[in-house]
Amino acid sequence: MSKLAINGGKPLRDAKTDPWPKWPVWDENEEKGLLEVLRSGVWSYNGPKEVEFNKSFAKFIGTEYAISAANGTVSLQLALEACGVGLGDEVIVPGLTWQATAGAVLDVNAAAVLVDVRRDNWCIDPAEVDQAITPQTKAIIPVHLYGCFADMDAIMAIARKHKLRVIEDCAHKHGGELKGRKAGSIGDVGSFSFQLSKLMTAGEGGALTTSDPELFERLDALRNCGRRPESQESADKGAGLYGSEGDLIQSGNYRITDFQAALLIESLKRLPQQNRIRGENAKYLNSLLAELPGVVPMKNDKTEALGACYNFSFRYNKAKFRDLDVRKFREALGKELACSVEASYEPLNACSLYTPHTKPRRYRLSKKYWHQIDPAAFELPVCHKIFTEESVCFHHTVLMGKKADMDLIAGAIKKIYDNAEELL
Repeated sequence: MSKLAINGGKPLRDAKTDPWPKWPVWDENEEKGLLEVLRSGVWSYNGPKEVEFNKSFAKFIGTEYAISAANGTVSLQLALEACGVGLGDEVIVPGLTWQATAGAVLDVNAAAVLVDVRRDNWCIDPAEVDQAITPQTKAIIPVHLYGCFADMDAIMAIARKHKLRVIEDCAHKHGGELKGRKAGSIGDVGSFSFQLSKLMTAGEGGALTTSDPELFERLDALRNCGRRPESQESADKGAGLYGSEGDLIQSGNYRITDFQAALLIESLKRLPQQNRIRGENAKYLNSLLAELPGVVPMKNDKTEALGACYNFSFRYNKAKFRDLDVRKFREALGKELACSVEASYEPLNACSLYTPHTKPRRYRLSKKYWHQIDPAAFELPVCHKIFTEESVCFHHTVLMGKKADMDLIAGAIKKIYDNAEELL
């Protein structure tokens, strides 16, 4: 008789009788806030909820300014534009990330230069960044991926040496802290996503953080049809006052609504406690994984405050599981635990969603540029090994349960290890 759930055996968890924590989290405070916006008639652009959230988020991140935006994709685009990146420029991007990180570079007519990541934490490899710099390089976008920080000390040192802008992609790292500084406060600009699955959510939405007043002014104009407020005071009051015509710049509408801001205010209040729970469970689960054969915990900086963990991830070694393919391992693990177990993102040089050459009318600006943006022109061996052989990822909701849930995850891995012959 089979022991593994994937073959008809009894699973370790029954989703009907013992479901995982639900996401998103909300209560009567969200209802109250949404009704306040509804009844106010001020539904968009610098409404009182948006102003309150921007101030609170900037204080939380540790920057002078925060600006809400439509989503985490356009926030990257606006950051690049505000930093003066455009046609003829190159931006260095990790090859293992959601396609929007590189797609935003295309949308400002610059070239995304894909570089490999570190095998131990899946974040951009500073040594690869250093080798990829050319006279055309204008910026670096380090991505704090899943549960790990990019090596910001090394990235910032490279950026200062070559006078490059640094835009932190913090879509997975709301509240993450390294050496006393939060993600989004280390580079020139921080970019956040509030899409439904993220650690903070309003269904959709994004934010930009910076302490540079010139960048703030430009970002604020870019997200609001190119119009600049006369002063921060007028912006805070939602007065809608603008400078002279010479201060205007071409842009579009990338604003959020006050309904979204009402949700984000409550989401931010919950985040520290949620991160504490995720952090404690991640630390404990990593300690269990370290004792198991065939799996390797992700490497986190010792100074990092764990908890801002979009996906809990670890590395799989199929040689220890009798050469069991990682795809079958993930499937079997998901059946035991009654939850989704995924691979990492696809490497961008082979990603089905990152295909610039499907838009020749938009991106074929020149023969040279067309070649520059061809993903196949880049080699990403570490990214490919992670995706095809090693990556195992859980959504952050698994970390929001009890310590016993972490024991269950470790137990499921051990169960598959002990019965791997069933799957061969």
